[in-house]
Amino acid sequence: MAHITLNADKLRDNYLYLDDLFAENNIEWSVVTKMLCGNTKFLEALMGMGIKQVCDSRIVNLKRIKEVAPSVETIFIKPPSSRIAKKVVEYADISLNTSFATIKRLSQAAVELNKVHKIIIMVELGERREGVLKSNLISFFSKVFELPNIEVIGIGTNLTCMYGVLPDKEKLQQLGAYQKQIEEMFGRTLPYISGGASVTIPLIERGELPACVNHFRVGETLFLGTDVYSTGPLDGMHQDVFKVYAEIIELYEKPNAPSGEMGYNLAGEAVEFDHTGIPERSFRAIVDIGLLDVESNHLQPVDENIKIAGASSDMLVLDLDRNIQGLKVGSMVEFRADYMGVLRLMNSKYIDKKIEISVPEEAELLTASVVLN
Repeated sequence: MAHITLNADKLRDNYLYLDDLFAENNIEWSVVTKMLCGNTKFLEALMGMGIKQVCDSRIVNLKRIKEVAPSVETIFIKPPSSRIAKKVVEYADISLNTSFATIKRLSQAAVELNKVHKIIIMVELGERREGVLKSNLISFFSKVFELPNIEVIGIGTNLTCMYGVLPDKEKLQQLGAYQKQIEEMFGRTLPYISGGASVTIPLIERGELPACVNHFRVGETLFLGTDVYSTGPLDGMHQDVFKVYAEIIELYEKPNAPSGEMGYNLAGEAVEFDHTGIPERSFRAIVDIGLLDVESNHLQPVDENIKIAGASSDMLVLDLDRNIQGLKVGSMVEFRADYMGVLRLMNSKYIDKKIEISVPEEAELLTASVVLN
């Protein structure tokens, strides 16, 4: 059966690598857990590493995190809907905000629950997603500072996620200048400048991160070991914390070209088949994973001799060429998945999730790992 595994030992290595990097640069950081989609087994493995602060974009996930690790500090990482203000205050210690109307609702909920809710106000720096505009910043903070049971603990920004706008020294220095201006004008302290994410990590290595940026929110680089800035692997980190496996449920040698009058497939696409440079026949395997679970362009077979020939809702068709591997029905095929691939697979209730623990070399076992259901 198709499943995805998380290697707890490799994840710990990645966590310690980043934790050391941030500590050396006087940076606090929060683990973005939304890739785990609230999976209890995976959250327990993560929280066992001594993590102090986590971010997620779903209230149900934050509730699960509090059940797994009640003492961990939680951040609701997207601007909350005003309609869920009470749940945000209940399960998130901190939230990222851009709407005064919503913060007002959070204040009311905090008063009702007899809690102080902390917020970071996000600033628009070019990505054109969430963020208060520079021209509105002073008046925005002025109104927020008057609300009861709301503690403004910082200023932040988000880049790259929608249009791919990259962070740079100038933009992040601008964020620091806004913090300083607000602190001086209102006599308040904003301890966090939350300007860091996975894509910002390479700026540390290059010595280009302004000293004012002291808080990072990191998910992708932790889990995938990627240099998001240049879309490659990050030296010193594991890229195979997650592995994806699918089982072969049919394997025959077949003609490669479809036969018959061509219409539209289930995705509404009119497929044009190019016969150039392909053999007339090859071994084709069907595996038990499909578009309902993940888009095929977010998966890559680990064996370079295997190609994805096509996909439907519940199945992928693989071109095995001459099948030199000797695969058969029941064989498992291993895939790599990128960020969106892992996110979709973790969100699919049809894909099993398993913890993988590396076996010590001295154990002298035939297998390289143990997989726990």
